[in-house]
Formats: sequence, C-alpha cells, structure tokens
Amino acid sequence: MDMQTLWNENRAVLRGTAAAAPSLSHENHGTAYYTFPLSVLRLSGSEDRLNIIAALPLLEACPVEPGTQLELEGEVRSFNNKSGQGSRLVITFFARTLRPGQGEHRNELCLAGVLCKPPVLRRTPLGRDICDLMLAVNRRYGRADYLPCIAWGGLAQRCAGLAVGDGVRLTGRLQSRGYTKVENGTSRERTAYEISIMKLEPAGADGT
Repeated sequence: MDMQTLWNENRAVLRGTAAAAPSLSHENHGTAYYTFPLSVLRLSGSEDRLNIIAALPLLEACPVEPGTQLELEGEVRSFNNKSGQGSRLVITFFARTLRPGQGEHRNELCLAGVLCKPPVLRRTPLGRDICDLMLAVNRRYGRADYLPCIAWGGLAQRCAGLAVGDGVRLTGRLQSRGYTKVENGTSRERTAYEISIMKLEPAGADGT
C-alpha cells in the first residue's frame, strides 16, 4: 500500500437526537440529499449540534422527526461557501448509514491525511496551550476535504512541531462552538465546527 493510500482515512460514528425535521439540501446525479441538525451530548452535558447530510433513500428507510434517536456512520466533509453568508468553510457529516439509535450519545471519528497549513500554537486566557491544524483528507476522484482540528495541552505542543506535508492519523470528535463576529459594526452569532483531537500518530510512527 503506498503512502498516498495509507494516509487518507475518514470514518465517523455519531449517536444522538434529531433536533429538527430534514429539509432539502441539493440533488446530485438524480438523488435528493437532505440536511438536518443532530444534537450530540458530551460527557460534560454540553451539546454539539452537527449538520447531517443524508440521501433520500436513507431517510425513507429510517424516517427522521424532531426527537428521533439516531445512530449514523459516515464521514466528515467540507465545502467552500461562496454565498457570502456565514462561514467560508462549511463542515458537515455525510451519512452512509442511518438507523434508530439507543443508549448514550456517541461521537467518534478516525482521520488520516496531510497537514496543508502550518500549525498555529496559542494560549488561552487561562494559560492552556491550544494548537490549530488544517488536515487535508483525499476523497476518490481527486477531491479533498479540508478539516480544521484542535489539540490541547501537551498534545498541542507536539502538534506545533509538525510541518506542512506531514501525514498524521488521529482519533477525536466533531464538535460545534459558538462565537460572535463583528461585521460593519454589527455583532452576529456564528457557529464553528472543528475536530477535537484525542490521539494523534505521525506518519512513520508504525514503521511505514
């Protein structure tokens, strides 16, 4: 297996509660795709509200209404928002399977790709280190998803030593974060989506 194949992986599992009914997002090759928000609770009790994209056949087999408990398998995707409204980089969860879910909420993902921007190490007002990464994960047919990731504490310091072009494999969770953006003197509430890194393995760590 070559390095290009080895260091590209995008798998995720979510279990949570639909927060609204699906609405039409777009059509592609004759298939309609719908979007809806999924509420996933953290162990702390705080909520991540994540944007789900699902094809109509999945929704026909597993109808979704507000309050429906769901489990999904799929991948995290990004696309550039050229409308001028909201974030420029939009992060969604593309569902490949959809079924009724029970039990504790779940938010787990595995990614492998290549860093496409220099890491940015900074410190919170409380003195905790945090590092921002941008990971490029190739899809088939030459496309790629650009996924913002964050690491904390000692892991943030390790990530700061990486360079553009380095391959990494990581496990973590997809999370939402509210913030306020001021435009032309007007404050607007926005939501950012990022991957919180729990564990990271540099390329070559397993001898490849």
